[in-house]
Amino acid sequence: MNNSPRPLGPDPTPNTAPDLTAAQRATLDMLRGASEPARVRDVAARLGLHTNTVREHLDALVGVGLATRIRAEAVGRGRPAWRYAAVAADDVAVRAYTGMAVALAGHLRRTADDPAAQALELGRSWGSDLASGRPRTGGDSRTQVLAHLTDFGFAPVDESTTIALTRCPLLDAARRYPDITCQIHRGLVQGALDALGDTRTRPVLIPFAARGSCTLRLDHLQVPERNES
Repeated sequence: MNNSPRPLGPDPTPNTAPDLTAAQRATLDMLRGASEPARVRDVAARLGLHTNTVREHLDALVGVGLATRIRAEAVGRGRPAWRYAAVAADDVAVRAYTGMAVALAGHLRRTADDPAAQALELGRSWGSDLASGRPRTGGDSRTQVLAHLTDFGFAPVDESTTIALTRCPLLDAARRYPDITCQIHRGLVQGALDALGDTRTRPVLIPFAARGSCTLRLDHLQVPERNES
């Protein structure tokens, strides 16, 4: 029995689909067929199950990287509900590039004058290209960044003020070269914001911030007030 504590940072993005129970697979199939992220009660109604049972299935899917959850928009008083969406395991955009990422990070460390800055720009260009080729999902830039992060394989969890990145498609590279790989990841987000035309949001990435995740903030830049005098 392994009682060692869980390490800081996210889990690796799985390369193969995990074994699911019949109920979990039915829940995943329902999410994949939905046109938008679904609430727990909607999934429960479709499957004829109790909401507590469905919530357990949904959380299990999030835990293995096959679903993601985001906060719904606040309506009235009280905390907004979670909405869940499927993550297509075969569609993770960066899964095949893990080995190349390790080699690239090592190359930048050895040859670049400023490896972190160059890694940021590389990720920014990459993120912009990927985001430009992705259909828009609607919603504000935060919602669309969450969709991009899901595509990239980060299994993001929207925690209102921050975003927990619970999976890492380039975890081997991030553990060996965090100063470079994590800048590539920050650049991915900045590139996605560039493609969305959002010039007022700045991503701040805190690598290995918690057991089971890195932390991403999307800070809004203050626009100076114009002096009309």
